[in-house]
Amino acid sequence: MSLHPTLQPYADAWTHSIEAISEMVQSLVEGEWNRRTPCPGWSVRDVVSHVIGMDSEMLGDPRPIHALPRDLFHVTTEHQRYMEMQVDVRRHHTAPEMTAELEYTVIRRNRQLRNESRDPGTLVRGPFGKEITLEQAYRMRAFDVWVHEQDLRTALGRPGNLDSPGAYVARDVLLEALPKVVARDADAPRSSAIVFDVHGPVEFLRTVRVDIQGRGTVETAPALGPAATLSLDWETYVRLACGRVGPEAVADRVKTEGDQDLAAAILRNFAVTP
Repeated sequence: MSLHPTLQPYADAWTHSIEAISEMVQSLVEGEWNRRTPCPGWSVRDVVSHVIGMDSEMLGDPRPIHALPRDLFHVTTEHQRYMEMQVDVRRHHTAPEMTAELEYTVIRRNRQLRNESRDPGTLVRGPFGKEITLEQAYRMRAFDVWVHEQDLRTALGRPGNLDSPGAYVARDVLLEALPKVVARDADAPRSSAIVFDVHGPVEFLRTVRVDIQGRGTVETAPALGPAATLSLDWETYVRLACGRVGPEAVADRVKTEGDQDLAAAILRNFAVTP
């Protein structure tokens, strides 16, 4: 195996999630491909199309030349337009076409992983043609595929893998976004601390400290007398952070203590995925 040790955890997480997705969709009947998922505007077919499209781009395949229809009301930003291209081009594909393309893409990506010898710092093409490091690309594919695996599980009523390798990649990616959510978006007071107590399949306690300059950092040490504490389960944390639900929909699953206005502002700004 020539894969760099830094990349191996992301490759393992991607493999675990993509195999789960392949297994889930293999036996779906045509109608099940049209089920709505928690990902705004996307069906089961759309989510799988996105996964195929993004991994095709990792393989260096050219993006499709395709004009998006004007009535896609969930598409409002350039980022969403970019992502929608790989989805809309497959909207009329049949179930056998979808599973065959997914299987072929997975085979090609597995071959790519087996032969990968580049350094993690190598610059590669990312979304919008922007250059990112190979490590960032692998990390974001592991995160993205795990989140969409959960979308499919919700839509198809097949819960699971909330503590799989991809879940821990997702935890770290989402935790990196917390300082911005708390310090900038929710405008937490300077020299304050906000505690997040997450329980369930993935458990963690983190403190976001906002310094005198208004910058936020994540710490593992608990805070004495925090401005606010938010306690919630891991699945709810993911659904909020990935914009799958709003705070009103899961109010019964989130416990807040301390400054209620601050806690509400944090929850309003909790979604960090585009």
